[in-house]
Amino acid sequence: MQNMECISVFDMLKVGVGPSSSHTLGPWRAAQRWIKELKEKDQFREVERIHIDLYGSLSLTGKGHATDIATILGLCGHDPVSMDISIIDQEIENIRNSNILQLNGEKEIPFSIKNDVKFNRKFLEFHPNGMTFRASLKSGKKISSSFYSIGGGFVVKKERKNAKKKKAEFDEFPFPIEKGKDLLAYCHSENKKISELVLENEKSMRSEEEINAGLRQVWDVMLESMYIGCHTEGTLPGGLNVKRRAFEMHQRLMGNSEYNSPEEWITAIRNTEVKFRQILKWVSCFALSVNEVNASLGRVVTAPTNGSAGTVPAVMMYYAVIENHDATFEDLKRFMLVAGEIGSLFKKGATISAAMGGCQAEIGVSSAMAAGGLCELLGGTPEQVLMASEIAMEHHLGLTCDPIAGLVQVPCIERNAMGAIKAINAAEIALESDATKAKVPLDKVIETMWDTAKDMNSKYKETSEGGLAVKVNLSDC
Repeated sequence: MQNMECISVFDMLKVGVGPSSSHTLGPWRAAQRWIKELKEKDQFREVERIHIDLYGSLSLTGKGHATDIATILGLCGHDPVSMDISIIDQEIENIRNSNILQLNGEKEIPFSIKNDVKFNRKFLEFHPNGMTFRASLKSGKKISSSFYSIGGGFVVKKERKNAKKKKAEFDEFPFPIEKGKDLLAYCHSENKKISELVLENEKSMRSEEEINAGLRQVWDVMLESMYIGCHTEGTLPGGLNVKRRAFEMHQRLMGNSEYNSPEEWITAIRNTEVKFRQILKWVSCFALSVNEVNASLGRVVTAPTNGSAGTVPAVMMYYAVIENHDATFEDLKRFMLVAGEIGSLFKKGATISAAMGGCQAEIGVSSAMAAGGLCELLGGTPEQVLMASEIAMEHHLGLTCDPIAGLVQVPCIERNAMGAIKAINAAEIALESDATKAKVPLDKVIETMWDTAKDMNSKYKETSEGGLAVKVNLSDC
């Protein structure tokens, strides 16, 4: 559980490469941090060999989540935000064939993917997603450094769990928020909407121009992932032979519409039929498209994780393209600010890591984030926004993480569509309710989620050792 942190919307909505924020993006970032650590200690030039140990959940589902590939790309100096993802396969193949790795793109060292990346079933005590980098130096000295991927692309070292430091970070915001009740109290005392209050906190760290640019980039990547997913057919990689469904669903929804860009695509969608069944199909199509891109090592936005990346953009598209044809970037900005704040409440009070809490920590949180963002845009009060988020999570409590073959495909992709639909429903219910008399406050459902996570059997926490992962016969896939 992550208490007393100063968490930005850009921590909750990160640009990265799929298929998993905790198993792909996190290890990638950990590798980059280790390189930085080596340089700070003047050890980088002394490195002769390196070895990677993956532990626990990173090991059990690491192959399906491309943990080894992501870690190697980080060691090579590639960045998940800017790397040309079309060259990933060739980059890895070159290392596999040559047994040579360009450390940070600067230093050539011998490296065998087969022998120098070890998958250990053992769980480290601090967190299920542990990894250790080891290096042999020219002097003969051997060094090591361990990192933990705690969900949503966040990476920590054990010694950083320091209450005083976290309290200092927390106090950097003008409106420090730990719980939903704090958020409501500030909204009342400052007479602000949730998005306005969150914006004030963000402005304490960066200019409004930087905030706008960052959120535009987030939205652009979300839109691009939906567009790519809706226009790519075929089968997802990994061996399950999962057919991409967004392509054909999108074709049937669009009919004979013509367009040449994502912007023209949005206009064309606005001109399509919007009966109830079509709305369900559109929202599902948007969500499926993102997570099919994610499953293919494509670029998406963690919201709050890669495995749950489709829920928030699908609901944003629902509002901006289906529900409100006059939506502007300011509307999308408000949505993201609210969604980011809701996600941070769950990270502070519970977890956003499936390895810690099951899928309730990913799809459940993403649905709560989307419900809150949508509720404010539809005119909801701060109380109704929190109620919408609570309703969305309440109906995801206990959801396990049991990916078949360790791949973020079945049942993960469909769960994003279900989370998006639940978010819309939760927002509408909250808007029709007197949220000042809510029976279940958001803080209580967050506490309940954390209790449920602690009680959940470990085999249902992203290990592929329980649930559908063991009930489905892979030979039939």
